Amino acid sequence: MKDTAAQHVLPSVLGAIGHTPLVELSRLVGSPRGRILAKLEYLSPGHSKKDRIALAIIEAAEQRGELSTGQSVVEMTSGNTGTGVAIVCAVKKYPFVAVMSEGNSTERVRMMRALGAEVALVPQAGGGEVGRVRGEDLNRVEAAARRIADERGAFLVDQFVRTENTAAHADGTAVEIIAQADGQMDGFCDFAGTGGSFAGCALTFKKHDPGIRCYLVEPEGAAVLSGEKVRCGDHPIQGGGYSRDLPLIDKGIVDGFLKVGGEEAKYWARRLARVEGIFGGYSAGANIAGAMALLEGEMAGRTIVVMICDSGLKYLSTDLWDESPDPTD
Repeated sequence: MKDTAAQHVLPSVLGAIGHTPLVELSRLVGSPRGRILAKLEYLSPGHSKKDRIALAIIEAAEQRGELSTGQSVVEMTSGNTGTGVAIVCAVKKYPFVAVMSEGNSTERVRMMRALGAEVALVPQAGGGEVGRVRGEDLNRVEAAARRIADERGAFLVDQFVRTENTAAHADGTAVEIIAQADGQMDGFCDFAGTGGSFAGCALTFKKHDPGIRCYLVEPEGAAVLSGEKVRCGDHPIQGGGYSRDLPLIDKGIVDGFLKVGGEEAKYWARRLARVEGIFGGYSAGANIAGAMALLEGEMAGRTIVVMICDSGLKYLSTDLWDESPDPTD
């Protein structure tokens, strides 16, 4: 990733991807619990951490000769990777088809279409509820994406297996965090989507300091990575918890698993907005919940880094920002 710090005018919006701020959540945490440092990935052009992997995967495909001028690009997405890919494809002039479940929020669909993407919506499995995408819904989306890519001779982004997903965070996000925190951090917790941000950051953090403890956050009732059976696959934390294997994650770098319920994630996302002025989504709330639990337990008094994975603007049509009372101090 190019260093854009000294540039006054960027040649395209792609140069604005990454280099996001790291902010201490002192108002939310309160002394003497410890510290939470939040990486504000929602301030990237597509309003999520997925911008990084979209650019990395597309540029690697170009370099390998797998993607050529005028060729279509296809990807299954909950909306964040799709938005990132739509931005990259708009600049590089590739036709892009985003394939997503009808259960994902409408804001994501509209944003991708505004960026020039064609959006193919896949019906949920029987009994599916809008705002709650299950593993079986994602399986339908994946099958549709592969069919469309095959029919159009398109490049399939395939974010769940591409090593550029991990590398974008190992060489970008994590390096930025270490520099911004002056290397002073004790832990890291991250909600499991594809596992790319967790795996990439954890690898780099442990190279920097093997003592940094890295925790994987999963939805309560769908914590299959920790070895539990699925009890509730229709949780509201979009973008992850799909009850499937994540090949990008080496469990040897996982120091612990944290389970967070949908209501708990909602509570902390709202608190984050109200107290710190940081407008994140459900996964941001899940990460804050996990970090707060650690500061109340085994990581008391320590410094924990979390990701604010995407923007709360992508959830305005969901119950994350419904009319129920806001959390108070």
